Amino acid sequence: MSPTTSSTTAPSSSRPIALSAALVLAVVLIWAVLDLSGGDPAGRTLGLSLALGAVFGVVLQRSRFCFFCHTRDLIEGGDPRGVLAILLALAVGIAGYMLVIGSWLPVPVAERLPPDAHIGPVSVVLALAAFVFGLGMAVSGSCISAHLYRLGEGSPTAPFALLGTALGFVAGFLSWNRLYLAVISEAPVVWLPHHLGYAGTLGLSLVVLGALALLALHRGRRTPLPASAAAPLDMRRAARAVFVSRWPALVGGAVVGIVSAASYLRIGPLGVTAEIGSLARSAADRLDFLPSTLYGLDGFRGCATAVKTAILSKNGVFVLGLMGASLACALVSGDFAPRRPRLSDVVAGLGGGLLMGWGAMTALGCTVGVLLSGIHAGALSGWLFLAAAFAGMLAGLPLRRRLVRA
Repeated sequence: MSPTTSSTTAPSSSRPIALSAALVLAVVLIWAVLDLSGGDPAGRTLGLSLALGAVFGVVLQRSRFCFFCHTRDLIEGGDPRGVLAILLALAVGIAGYMLVIGSWLPVPVAERLPPDAHIGPVSVVLALAAFVFGLGMAVSGSCISAHLYRLGEGSPTAPFALLGTALGFVAGFLSWNRLYLAVISEAPVVWLPHHLGYAGTLGLSLVVLGALALLALHRGRRTPLPASAAAPLDMRRAARAVFVSRWPALVGGAVVGIVSAASYLRIGPLGVTAEIGSLARSAADRLDFLPSTLYGLDGFRGCATAVKTAILSKNGVFVLGLMGASLACALVSGDFAPRRPRLSDVVAGLGGGLLMGWGAMTALGCTVGVLLSGIHAGALSGWLFLAAAFAGMLAGLPLRRRLVRA
């Protein structure tokens, strides 16, 4: 489905049920945000994280924001709008991050890094992990964040992809010590403002993104927007534009960039895999599957995993907000269309999820935690993840076509 194509609405007999369920979900989310925000400082942080997760879920679902799908639309369909949305999200987020970091750390001195920013080690292991992650995106048909919002649409692949991701994390934990001792422990952590300053980092990043935008426009066939008759905007048309029709891709990209900067300012960098990884790590630890020590893992920046000691976490409520809000949006728009999974859905989900989980654990994040938040922070690791994941996705597209035809 094109990012600007209107959704197919559900049969009229089921619409009242869907709308009622969406209203209940919205009320529950609002109540949870208000309840958490009225408590102690930790509760207020959880409330804001839940709210930002809900906003993120709305934006992802309404604009169909997906790193894999947008890139595939350009490569296979000649439609550059989705890729332009990704580039816009990166540009907006970089500008926001530089303002925030510059106020916290006016001079990017060599011995200091901005607090909590996802600035990871740069090595051949990161490139390999990103390539494997991109391959997994192609096999499963979405990145991890898109599987989370498509879970709310009733996707038959998403549950298996998320299960495969958790299993992939366990595989990543099992391979971590060998990779850490051989490569990662000596890998440099490169923060571009140390070398270029804030202005230089922002300027170079925008130049690179602009060049990529020109390449996308050149590669694309400039798919025309659907014609629409001029009509006065009334409440009914406005409501349909917001709740039923797909939002323009560029709107989604801009809001994703804003949410990323706002999250970093108030809570921490965006990421969607920390909770999945922590659940996988906790389960594997209880079953004695993991080594007694994971060397250096907890000292790195990124989508950190830990053995869970509390029910609620910042990333956990963020993911819950994302899934709940995307489900509510899918119910209202008619995008909620569950079906029985086929064998190809199960194979694609588990196989692609396993690859993405290993890649995300080894890279310390995914397209949101490393690519988006890393590039926003001025980390070279984010740019390396972008290039290697793109290569992996290209390598996996032929396999994806075979799975779709199966």
